[in-house]
Amino acid sequence: MSAVRPPFFFNWLSPKYLSCEIPGKEKVLYLTFDDGPVQEATPEVLEILKRFNVKATFFVVGDNVGKHPDIFSSIIQEGHAIGNHSFHHLNGWHTAPGAYMYDVHKCREIVDSHLFRPPYGRFTPTQYFLLRKDFRFVLWSVLTRDFDRYTTPEQCLKNAIDHSHSGSVVVFHDSQKAMEKVRYALPKFLEHFSALGYRFGIIDK
Repeated sequence: MSAVRPPFFFNWLSPKYLSCEIPGKEKVLYLTFDDGPVQEATPEVLEILKRFNVKATFFVVGDNVGKHPDIFSSIIQEGHAIGNHSFHHLNGWHTAPGAYMYDVHKCREIVDSHLFRPPYGRFTPTQYFLLRKDFRFVLWSVLTRDFDRYTTPEQCLKNAIDHSHSGSVVVFHDSQKAMEKVRYALPKFLEHFSALGYRFGIIDK
């Protein structure tokens, strides 16, 4: 997906089972991270969040949790929320429904969360209807594109600031390939919205 904002057709799906934004009257943003935990990125992200006293929601890959259980424990111990990002980071468009369900539930064996973010934001209607009884799909309203090699750190920050507003679910990645941009953009993003009186909430229900 090349867009910063999600496809409009996600709005047709039930908000009870799928969320792109979390509307409310307060000035709250929902900061999320995908693809960790990994040694090359997640500890540094945690340090930045700690510096600003901000909590976030981490959508973790089960295979990475198995490889880095200590970092996963740190995410939880520091008060952040967790979500399921499948076990092997599968692309739903290229995976049969049965195999996709198995992979998501395999992740759930070690990631105790009813929140699920499909990798790449790609899933089929069948996968959605099979999984929604057990999971709330959490997508995004702002995709910073920190994973894209053509996105500069400055553009990543601009994507995050220009498109965020109260209730926005903002996606960064705690991955090695995104870290150069996250290291630049995340502190400035937090400074910008903190100065405007925003607080940062976690997605936990």
